[in-house]
Amino acid sequence: MKKLITIFCLSAILYSCKEQTNNSDEHQHQEVNKVDVDTTVKKPLSPHTSTMAMIDDAHIHIDYSSPGVRGRVIFGGLLAYDQVWQAGAHMATWIETNKDLIINSKTLPAGKYGFFAIPSKEEWTIMINRNWNQHGKDEYDEKDDFIRFKVKPIIIEEPIEHLEYKVNKIDNKNGSISLAWEKVKIVFPFQIKR
Repeated sequence: MKKLITIFCLSAILYSCKEQTNNSDEHQHQEVNKVDVDTTVKKPLSPHTSTMAMIDDAHIHIDYSSPGVRGRVIFGGLLAYDQVWQAGAHMATWIETNKDLIINSKTLPAGKYGFFAIPSKEEWTIMINRNWNQHGKDEYDEKDDFIRFKVKPIIIEEPIEHLEYKVNKIDNKNGSISLAWEKVKIVFPFQIKR
């Protein structure tokens, strides 16, 4: 009788261990599947980014979405010449300054502004617009331009894959803003108003 009870107890223990191992294997298998599903996040084609600089006590900030070339002809192709462009992707690019700036002999008061351009082969028109919060160029209105001026595009040797803005410090009173994409770059100076 003792032998029978011992055999029964050993059988019960072995069966219990086998069930725990099977449950553990199923649990681990399910966890592996969860990890595989979570790794499929895509990078945005036009990542949101910004650039800024301090020039003396002036803080200049540019906020934009940065589209890529991705093998396309950009200026005169994807972006038709002589058409308004929001100078980025998605929402309009905006520029903000905490100090008055002088751009093209005109004073731009401290504040936040939309930044637009009309690319052309020989010359670009730059527009700094009172309405900074716009979707693309859909709401753009020329009558809201605070400053409008022309710049000559520079053809660059090394292509720039993603649209890139820079705020460059020249000295404690002067700086420049540049935009580069594909094989084109534009640069214009500004001065801190005292």
